[in-house]
Amino acid sequence: MAQIEVSAEKSFSTSERLGVKRIDLWGRWFYFCMSLLVAVMVVLGFSRTVGPRLIHAPSAPPIILYFHAVLFSTWVAFFIAQSALVRTRNVKVHRKLGWFGLALGIAIPIVGITTAIVMTRFRIREGVTDAAAFMIVPFFDILAFSATFGLAFYWRTRPEFHRRLMLMATCALTAAAFGRLVPHVWFYAGVDVLILLAVVRDLVVTKRVHPVYLYGLPPMMLGQIGAVSTVATNWSGWLKVAHALLDANFL
Repeated sequence: MAQIEVSAEKSFSTSERLGVKRIDLWGRWFYFCMSLLVAVMVVLGFSRTVGPRLIHAPSAPPIILYFHAVLFSTWVAFFIAQSALVRTRNVKVHRKLGWFGLALGIAIPIVGITTAIVMTRFRIREGVTDAAAFMIVPFFDILAFSATFGLAFYWRTRPEFHRRLMLMATCALTAAAFGRLVPHVWFYAGVDVLILLAVVRDLVVTKRVHPVYLYGLPPMMLGQIGAVSTVATNWSGWLKVAHALLDANFL
C-alpha cells in the first residue's frame, strides 16, 4: 500500500512539474514567439505581392511606398529585437532601444497616412473603383496602432501593460499582410486571432484576462467591423471625407 502511495505521489509530482513547465513556456517565451509569428505572417502575406506590385510593378508606384515598406519592416525587426532582449534579461538595452522605437512609432502614422492617400490616388488613376472607400482601412489600422502604441509608451514603466499594448500595436499593422492571405472580408480575423492567442496565454498563466485586452480588444474589433462595413456599403459620409483628403494639395 505504501508503495502505491509513493508511486502515486511521484506521478503527481511529474504531472505537476510538466504543468509548471507548460505555464513557464507560455509565460517566458510567449512574446518572443509572438514576435516571430508576426514576422512569419508579414513575410507570407507580402511575399505574394511584393514582386508584381513593388519590385516588378507594371506601373512604377510612388516612391513613398518603398519608404513605407522599409519603415514597417524595421518595426517588425524592432519588435523581435525588443522581445528577445526582454527574454534574455537585457532590460537596460531594451530601455535604451525603446527611444528608437518611439521615433519609429511617431514616424509610422505620418508615413502610413501619407502612403494611404498617395496610393489611393495612384489606384484611382489605375482604375480601381473602390479605392476611395477602401482608404478607411489603412486609416483605421494607423488609428489602432497609434492608440495602443501611445498607451504602451505612457505605461512603459508598467511591464504588464506595456508588453501587451506593444503586442496589440504590432498586430494592428498586420492587417495588410492578412489581406493578402485570406478572403477580402475576413482579413481582420487574422489580426484578432493573434491577439486572442495572447488572451489565451493570460488565461493559462494568470487565470484571468488582462484589462488591456478586456477593454482594448472589443473597441478594436468594433472599429474593424465599421471599417469593413464602410468599404462594403460605400458609405457616402466617409466618401466625402476621403475625396476631400484626396483633392487636397498638402501631399
